[in-house]
Amino acid sequence: AMLRVPRRLPGLFLAARGHHRRGMATKLWGGAFGANEGPDPVMEKFNASIGFDKALCLADIAGSEAYARALGRCGVLSEAEVTAMVAGLGEVKREWVTGTFEIVEASDEDIHTANERRLGELKGKDLAGRLHTGRSRNDQVATDLRLWLRRGMYEITRHFRRLIQVARGVAARD
Repeated sequence: AMLRVPRRLPGLFLAARGHHRRGMATKLWGGAFGANEGPDPVMEKFNASIGFDKALCLADIAGSEAYARALGRCGVLSEAEVTAMVAGLGEVKREWVTGTFEIVEASDEDIHTANERRLGELKGKDLAGRLHTGRSRNDQVATDLRLWLRRGMYEITRHFRRLIQVARGVAARD
């Protein structure tokens, strides 16, 4: 049996996910303010993290690809939806790697909203919105940071190994 959601919850969900509503882009926390209200621009600038989050772009995509596949295994997404999502995320990744990804300052508050927005532009907003079914923002952040740190750890280890090889070579000559 399918879970029935009360009519008023989908609007809250969309506002909470940062989707477009009534023709206007809403912030992730958009439901906290009235239709024509919002925080002070200084607070918006202080809260924006996309400038820092860019370092997490590949980790966010890797986590999203894995999560899309997990949603497919659980039957939440069809095989076709998983294939489309993973292909779309691959396109987003190529844009980041080649430097062609364009950040939309008005709506891309963080790396998660930026990648989801672009996936929606490429594969459709409905499909992109389903990517985070059952996944909290905190889970995304924790997963992204863990993947990013793990990759950084491997890079540091690789550099240390090279440093040790060079030191051995110098010691052997002396």
